[in-house]
Amino acid sequence: MQLAVVLFAVLFAIYTIFVYFLVSACLVPSFMDKLHAFEDITRKCYSEQVQTDDIKENRTQLLSGTQEWLKTAQRKKIQVRTTDGYRLTAEEFPADTGEKWVLLLHGYTGWKEEMYQFACWYQKQGYSVLVPDLRCQGESEGDFIGMGWTDHFDCMLWIDHILEHSPEADIVLHGQSMGAATALIVAGSPEASEHIKAVISDSAYTEAYEMFGDKITEWFHLPAAPFVDSACVMLRLRGGYNLKDASPISAVAKSEIPTLFIHGDEDRMIDVRMSYELFEAASCEKELFIVEGAGHAQAQDKDPGVYYGRIGEFLERYL
Repeated sequence: MQLAVVLFAVLFAIYTIFVYFLVSACLVPSFMDKLHAFEDITRKCYSEQVQTDDIKENRTQLLSGTQEWLKTAQRKKIQVRTTDGYRLTAEEFPADTGEKWVLLLHGYTGWKEEMYQFACWYQKQGYSVLVPDLRCQGESEGDFIGMGWTDHFDCMLWIDHILEHSPEADIVLHGQSMGAATALIVAGSPEASEHIKAVISDSAYTEAYEMFGDKITEWFHLPAAPFVDSACVMLRLRGGYNLKDASPISAVAKSEIPTLFIHGDEDRMIDVRMSYELFEAASCEKELFIVEGAGHAQAQDKDPGVYYGRIGEFLERYL
């Protein structure tokens, strides 16, 4: 009997250490750096992208145009501090006139510079633009990637910053991947500002819990059960939130903010069915835009004219 108890205790300790490692390997950037996980994720993401000639050419042109715009664009670095003590950093691109603003949100293991091509387009349409690094990423501090949950509280700080300088601002939330999930959670929050007039959700997932399970299987070749639930407990103890909290599909059912759902039909990172499910669950005014031949977060690269044209038409109705 005593031997059985000792054996159980040893196995439980090993399991706990492994779950600790699993959470760190997926959600703690400082630990991911030691494992070279960012490089591995970047390579894997690239390998799963669609690499057709038109996408490559359009992306090159978009990036070139963005670099030209950055040479003359007015910009300034902004910082806020979260209630749990982290300093977050963003880049602000003010427009010359008007009260239209957009908050641009990047994806998992991303950084604000990835969203500059969108900032370029929005500023040319007369929007002031705020592009943050989400917590633990880029220049922003933090311990755990928030998968949209802690990030949605952080976004409210950025919205407060906008309203401090433009009290009558009309605000658009535009995110990609985890950034899109964050935008949807903000929109469905009871504390969502009345100044948020529209959401552009590009390649969002339905639930962080489901995504985490999928990636555990894909990256570590492990079954989702029981590791996801164990990771939720570990993350609650270490990071103060539960993966189940980060549920865009629950948020859209409560949202009253008009939302455009965008997704590439060849997305291998976040299955296109998730945008269909989000669209069906949404209680707000909504549109669904599925881009044929686009991979994960590649809709703008597949056909920039159609992509930005569709967004422009959508926003004209609500701003």
